Amino acid sequence: MSSFDYSEKIPNNVNLADDRTLKRALEQWQPNFLSWWDDMGPDGSQNFDVYLRTAVSVDPQGWAQFAHVKMPDYRWGIFLNPAEQNRKIHFGDHQGEDAWQDVPGEYRANLRRIIVTQGDTEPASVEQQRHLGLTAPSMYDLRNLFQVNVEEGRHLWAMVYLLHKYFGRDGREEGEALLERRSGQQDNPRILQAFNEPTPDWLSFFMFTYFTDRDGKFQLCALAESSFDPLARTTKFMLTEEAHHMFVGESGVSRVIQRTVQVMNELKTDDPARLRAAGVIDLPTVQRYLNFHFSVTIDLFGADESSNAATFYSTGLKGRFEEGKRQDDHLLKGQTYRVMQAHGGALVEKDVPMLNALNEVLRDDYIKDSVAGVERWNKVIEKAGIPFRLKTPHKAFHRNIGGLAGLKVSPEGRVLNEAEWAAGVNQWLPSAEDRAFVASLMGRVVEPGKFAHWIAPPVMGINRQPVDFEYIRFN
Repeated sequence: MSSFDYSEKIPNNVNLADDRTLKRALEQWQPNFLSWWDDMGPDGSQNFDVYLRTAVSVDPQGWAQFAHVKMPDYRWGIFLNPAEQNRKIHFGDHQGEDAWQDVPGEYRANLRRIIVTQGDTEPASVEQQRHLGLTAPSMYDLRNLFQVNVEEGRHLWAMVYLLHKYFGRDGREEGEALLERRSGQQDNPRILQAFNEPTPDWLSFFMFTYFTDRDGKFQLCALAESSFDPLARTTKFMLTEEAHHMFVGESGVSRVIQRTVQVMNELKTDDPARLRAAGVIDLPTVQRYLNFHFSVTIDLFGADESSNAATFYSTGLKGRFEEGKRQDDHLLKGQTYRVMQAHGGALVEKDVPMLNALNEVLRDDYIKDSVAGVERWNKVIEKAGIPFRLKTPHKAFHRNIGGLAGLKVSPEGRVLNEAEWAAGVNQWLPSAEDRAFVASLMGRVVEPGKFAHWIAPPVMGINRQPVDFEYIRFN
């Protein structure tokens, strides 16, 4: 079934009507989800009519429709890519066997852990972004924020469906816990630290959706290889929606840069103080925000050496990014990979078993992908004739997980002592003054076609609508 039944209380393409026990359990979870959305979803937005994209099928040629809808009425649902006939496991110790349609008992705990960790990130980012609508730089940007939010809610539904259907009472309890944790809460925080960081302003939001949602892309791609077929099918469809989130981030930062270089050329200056006085975000501040979000995000891939990563791969639970395109035996036994560690005050590389280095393999794939987007931002700067380049910092910079955790390293990769780090940190990471300045720019602009002074308009609107289209109706 490729199209979705929207007459159902819970829209789905998984024949939910045929499983009364599951349907009843999810219908009991649904009001708790809506209560969480009311408490922790976008602040003060419940009665807005928002021009939202809603999935209507899993056909990549025409999978979504656009219409104005109130966010609490958004039709969150359960959507899986079509099953692949006779799908085989294509990596790990079970290579060549039929993909699993149910959870093998011996892998139950690990699969549940993977699904819960992924599921926890989805409501966390909604919570992190809860207040951003109050300082939106335009109606266009406000609508994009809300689209990201409802799709993160949809991705939570995707993981909760798997927990309820395949993990019994344990799964139902985990589904409840996903609504009970809170981003940044001391007593019951979200599982991964990056999802407990505040997202206080729109430059942070754009960096988050560029860097941290890109981590989501790589984690989902690795899970889309899973031998557990329902997880693979679920994450493949989530990736279709995730692409928009990264677009919001990449285009958002690009538009910030575009406005800044325009004012630099108008004033004929690169002096950060003069540019701030003119109401735009200077490029060194953009670089510091980039350094922070990049370094926090690459920690999400976990320790550089991990027996869990080896287990998840060998047992077929989680593959590599684009596993099917790799030219090796997909077993990786006896193969090695170079990881970085500190030794004698310097950074050195050592060979470790590749199975234990799979977090690092995924992190390195992510870094290559991230650098490509940063280069697209540099093209905006080059086009304006400005001699400045943004760059991702060294992967040992500002790390808090794995063998590099807590090491003092400059963005260029030089190991520092405490005094050197203290002297340079405000040049490398956003200072309290930087954050206060960016916060001072965050006034709400919501008249159609109008944009805050610090950001350029987009080249085109959403779904072929004009930029000044009424994306949100404030009722």
